[in-house]
Amino acid sequence: MLAGRVVGPRHACTWPGATTTQGQPPAQSRVRQPCYRSARLIPTAELRSLSGGSSPRKGCSGQPLRLSRSTSSCGSTATRQRRHGPSSSQPMRPPVRQFVRQRVGRGRLQAQALFTGIVQGTAKVSNITEREGFRRLRISFPSGATAGVQIGASVALNGTCLTVTDIENNDALSFDVIAETLRATNLGGLSEGSSVNFERSARVGDEIGGHHVSGHVHTTAELSEVQQTQDNRRLSFRVPRQWMKYILPKGFIAVNGCSLTVGEVGEDDFSVYLIPETLRVTVLGDLALGDLVNIEIDSQTQAIVDTVEKVVGRYMADLQHPQPSATAAFEALASR
Repeated sequence: MLAGRVVGPRHACTWPGATTTQGQPPAQSRVRQPCYRSARLIPTAELRSLSGGSSPRKGCSGQPLRLSRSTSSCGSTATRQRRHGPSSSQPMRPPVRQFVRQRVGRGRLQAQALFTGIVQGTAKVSNITEREGFRRLRISFPSGATAGVQIGASVALNGTCLTVTDIENNDALSFDVIAETLRATNLGGLSEGSSVNFERSARVGDEIGGHHVSGHVHTTAELSEVQQTQDNRRLSFRVPRQWMKYILPKGFIAVNGCSLTVGEVGEDDFSVYLIPETLRVTVLGDLALGDLVNIEIDSQTQAIVDTVEKVVGRYMADLQHPQPSATAAFEALASR
């Protein structure tokens, strides 16, 4: 038996000097065995020479891992075994657990959202550099809010995903805002001293306390009404009508990056209810009538509404203009 170590995914590979499980030399000088992709079996002696005389990796029982040939209904396979005695061995499955973990890990990394809609606080615009169709914003954050941030990181300002382009004194970050972003959001109306909501991008494993928010603003809405009660505030926003089909009662919506639940819905407006904590942490408590806010529609709601519209539209079109059946088409051709 040749003891050694095999690393990598399974495939058929060969190595010299192998023997069969019966101890007989193979018919050819090289024996073909299913093994691991892009890998080879390293004999014990070679492992010791490579590691300076140290022993090869051992199994849980303290014995070296070895390969032997076995026969099943699907042909010859290579099975990793641990040595339990001179005449018995316990076959084991290939070590796929590591690759399963990697697949699960990659699945978790494929996050559906860059942000959660839970605003982490407010920051101040400390400087604005403006050119034609371009703005560079320098934002001063609360102490510690930018810990670990790097150039190229994503930060949402008023719900708009922006890229960090410069870091100053650890608590001041710069962002470049181009013409399309200025057109579609309220960032073009900011001035020095303005406050903005901010949220740093979510990390894998973070709690999604709000809903999936991408930071891609769809439109802006105007604050049309404010109703204040003892412990909460009701805000009504007027939205362009083409977006109202995606705003449903009790649905999700992001207002200036803040994940909120829709209250009432009208023909061209909707309302939300804010608790004191939301008013304290975000800029929504400082809004005045006529102010513009950024609106991001819930992506799942948008996908469902658009899909239903397409399917129903196609179905109605078929009812109005039915396609001729195969029999009718054949009869039409035969009558010519």
